[in-house]
Amino acid sequence: MRYDGLAEWYDGWRPELSPDELAALMRLLGTGDGRCLDVGCGTGVATAVVSELGWSAVGVDVSPELLEVARQRGLEVIEGSAHALSFEDESFDAAISVWTHTDVGDFRATVAEVARVLRPGAPFVYIGGHPCFVGPHSLFVHAKGTPTFHPGYRPSRRYDETAPGVGDPEGLRARVGARHLTLEDFITAFTAAELRIERFEELSDRDYPYLVALRARR
Repeated sequence: MRYDGLAEWYDGWRPELSPDELAALMRLLGTGDGRCLDVGCGTGVATAVVSELGWSAVGVDVSPELLEVARQRGLEVIEGSAHALSFEDESFDAAISVWTHTDVGDFRATVAEVARVLRPGAPFVYIGGHPCFVGPHSLFVHAKGTPTFHPGYRPSRRYDETAPGVGDPEGLRARVGARHLTLEDFITAFTAAELRIERFEELSDRDYPYLVALRARR
């Protein structure tokens, strides 16, 4: 696993959601009392927020070390692949996922699995890096100022620390690499799963947004 041996470092590097992420999750998901799945939950920073909103939260991730941190937070989490969720069809009232399109090998398959386990009409809230301004082609350190663009926006692919868009040699992407999706491939992952996108937001009021958030519905 790419996160093996990094759980302690990652927990310190990512102790909570950013203010923009937190506000988007609270706004797009809202309160509830049904079952909500957090796909790619990691150490559970978003899962904990879902629980605080009243949902019965369940997290799933492939990294046993990150999941152990989540369990220490008292969260219900399960080891498993986002590409093949171990849940029955139509078994959740909502789902969220934060920053997974940059990690999973097949984001389209992941979204299809989320759609499968959602009940009809249930929301899926996704928050992650902006495909146009975050990736191997865009040097956008700490999301400040104006990104410096390089060739390589297309095609969608994996990249590592040698990509010009990886500016922090001690950051997450330098340590574990990432998956880049074009905006077209990102959006198509939802529409191909027959999810209806009802809200799409470019977060923050900066000239160049670092984050996107959306709510799709089955």
